[in-house]
Amino acid sequence: MNMNWRFFVALFGLAGMAGAALLLSDSARDQEHQWIKVALAAEEQTGQSSGPPPLVIDKEAPLLLDEPAEADEACCAETAQASADNTACFVCHANYQEETLASEHAKARVGCVDCHGESYPHRNDENNITPPDIIYPRDRIDQSCQKCHATHDVPAARVIALWLKRCPAKTDPKTIVCTDCHGEHRLRIRTVRWDKKTWKLIPRRQDSGE
Repeated sequence: MNMNWRFFVALFGLAGMAGAALLLSDSARDQEHQWIKVALAAEEQTGQSSGPPPLVIDKEAPLLLDEPAEADEACCAETAQASADNTACFVCHANYQEETLASEHAKARVGCVDCHGESYPHRNDENNITPPDIIYPRDRIDQSCQKCHATHDVPAARVIALWLKRCPAKTDPKTIVCTDCHGEHRLRIRTVRWDKKTWKLIPRRQDSGE
């Protein structure tokens, strides 16, 4: 019996507190409404608003989202022209991001596609058996490089030093090509190989590993 009595007392106490809170809330709301009425009456008498100034929209002004600031445009243009975009190729050929020949050409805004073509079938072939649009047999390397690099003004001593360092087995100067000295533009490990003159896939059993 005592437990029931205590329960009802507690219940009525909570109900009373909730009612008091509601009364206080209504009182505060009435007070706020009264302040708003006073402020509005004062504005009507003085003709001055105590709130922020009215919003003025200039319909002739350009939208900033549509036209970036000149500084932003210059920055974006400079970034876009800073280097060639080889990201599509780096999805598979990540090793060429730091390779000298590819990175130096990219700085000059000459990308992979400038030498190997857009190569969409090659890029989209998940089996990796489709060659790039343009590939280079050894006897075409020099003439391809000379399309952009018409002259070779490197001192002879440096040429000989690189020759002895990178391809000492080649004793006949006629057998040396540009990529023997410039860059490391060959895959050390290859899962597929194509005949660079016929574009045909070389079966693995015939792959000499060259």
